[in-house]
Amino acid sequence: MPTPDQPRANTTESYCVIGAGPSGLATARAFAAHRIPFQVLERHHDVGGIWSTGRADSPVYDSAHFISSRTQSAFDDFAMPDDYPDYPRAQQIADYIGSFADRFDLRRHVQFGTTVDRVSRVDDGWAVRLAGGETRRYRGVVIATGHNADPVVPCYTGCFEGESFHSSRYRSPSVFDGKRVLIVGGGNSACDIACDAVGHASRTYLSMRRGYHYLPKHVFGQPTDAFFRSGPHLPAWLAQPLLTVLLRLLVGDLRRYGLPKPDHKVLETHPIMNTQLLHHLTHGDITPKPDVVELRAHSVVFADGSEADVDLIIYATGYRTTIPVFDQATVPLTEGVSGLYLNIIARDLPELYVVGLFETDGAAYPVVSKQAELVARLIAGRAKGSAAAAKFDVAVRGPAPDMTGGVKYKDSPRHRIYVQFDEYVHRLDKEIARLAS
Repeated sequence: MPTPDQPRANTTESYCVIGAGPSGLATARAFAAHRIPFQVLERHHDVGGIWSTGRADSPVYDSAHFISSRTQSAFDDFAMPDDYPDYPRAQQIADYIGSFADRFDLRRHVQFGTTVDRVSRVDDGWAVRLAGGETRRYRGVVIATGHNADPVVPCYTGCFEGESFHSSRYRSPSVFDGKRVLIVGGGNSACDIACDAVGHASRTYLSMRRGYHYLPKHVFGQPTDAFFRSGPHLPAWLAQPLLTVLLRLLVGDLRRYGLPKPDHKVLETHPIMNTQLLHHLTHGDITPKPDVVELRAHSVVFADGSEADVDLIIYATGYRTTIPVFDQATVPLTEGVSGLYLNIIARDLPELYVVGLFETDGAAYPVVSKQAELVARLIAGRAKGSAAAAKFDVAVRGPAPDMTGGVKYKDSPRHRIYVQFDEYVHRLDKEIARLAS
């Protein structure tokens, strides 16, 4: 494996793929299949991205599992092992990603231990500056670094003198032993971490700004996503009321658990796949609280006027949608992915692509597989001068297609990059087929 200080061949006609996580590996497989010259730069020492075993800065905690199920979560044409559980745990996901890299001989394309500091447009190509100061020239760049690198930590009145940190630093429930713990947030990570605290913390509180809908992980004996995708695709206007009725039967009124009533329809925010939380709430293991309004030296005041003594606060409050190797002027993401056609192709910057910059109500790996295939077919089509590629490039400069599937997503930073799974996958498949013609 080449090391960062070894001389490199001229890369002017090659593409630089930044990141060897799931998105970068999917891109590497597609580029190799279409014989597109490329090189993957990865700052860590193995493939897998945030799932890479032993990565000190990974936001993945020990108890993490996929919230999409095994049969729905695989890369295209590379199924997860049959002996995996319905919802694989973190180590199994890491092993699966490693197996994907080995099956398609992708490691040989990766230069590990290589950090990209800055990417900029130069002449008719791209300059990629490495952390050590070296600059390389490439024909194009694919950003495949994900969007879990810039944690959001809310700012409150007052000052807390106990321990506090973002959930990206959380690893093991041993951190809770004997402490009074507050988890701030309402997403899947917040719910998981609150459940982890049970049996370790002396008291566990969970603070939420607003209400959410909670989907069970199994419906009628099947993983929930597999159940809903086993039948015909239903439009949002029909799927939402049907799912609302089903949740009313399976879960009931969330207010009886002490949780706030959701301020949105089901599917209008990212699904919360955690009914274990409801179990702990009914047993008094977790105390629900509204939003935080003030921090005090050793306590927290909430929006309902109540106050709780706390030793540790974990902020499971998500991440900003940023691409660290660019400045905001290069790829504006303040309003989501407005500068990227289909969340992938830069509208005004030739040969710049982003794979993996999306949120969806389904599994990610089938999506990044198709995103990568689309990019590879577009590059190959341009090289051949195909009419389909030229037509696609015209569409890139036109209006953005609606990828919501009729769902009115909550207005939040996270949902500005949101796509409805079935609608988005259908569109990607259609574009791939057109570029293949």
